[in-house]
Amino acid sequence: MMAVSDTGTGMDAETLSHIFEPFFTTKPPGEGTGLGLSTVYGIVRQSGGSISVYSEPGSGTSFKVYLPVAQARPAAVPATVPRPVTPAGGKETIVVVEDEAALRSLVSRVLEDLGYTVRTYPDADRALAALEDDEAPVHLALTDVVLPGQLQGNQFAERMRTLRPGVPVLFMSGYTRNAIVHAGRLDEGIEYLEKPFTPGALAYRIRELLDRPGE
Repeated sequence: MMAVSDTGTGMDAETLSHIFEPFFTTKPPGEGTGLGLSTVYGIVRQSGGSISVYSEPGSGTSFKVYLPVAQARPAAVPATVPRPVTPAGGKETIVVVEDEAALRSLVSRVLEDLGYTVRTYPDADRALAALEDDEAPVHLALTDVVLPGQLQGNQFAERMRTLRPGVPVLFMSGYTRNAIVHAGRLDEGIEYLEKPFTPGALAYRIRELLDRPGE
């Protein structure tokens, strides 16, 4: 058992009854996603464990995570390290929508080094406004699932496709695909890249989508 406790404001019974629900949050709009505890709950349950919470207003909160004991170490398997291969680049134009400035800058630099033209935006509203004002071709969109403002990644993708029909979309998020799909933010079968990702992984997924027939 692992226990984590704090001396914060605590929670009442009504709040406690919802804390593991995807996208439930007590923070103001744009300041919380409500996926943190949902993800923790999913990981613990998938590992064969359970989690309990005790909290009272004004008295802090205590989480207790129970996990099964490992009976034996698995046999060591020699690791096979593949030779690094430089991903192919291209000359296409890619729209990147990501609110975290550092990641947005990194993604832009990686893709520009591969020869792509990159247009970056911190939220969906500004990206869509730019696409409406400029009719230049776009070949692919890379967007975070959870974005600041009223429009989230899936809503941005829907509206973008009315402006640029047929443009493929690659979604990215720090949450697992199962958590995102289960919460209704994305449908099964979408193209998804889980954070953190390497520049190579990003480059390969981008090229894979651009090279698909009909894309």
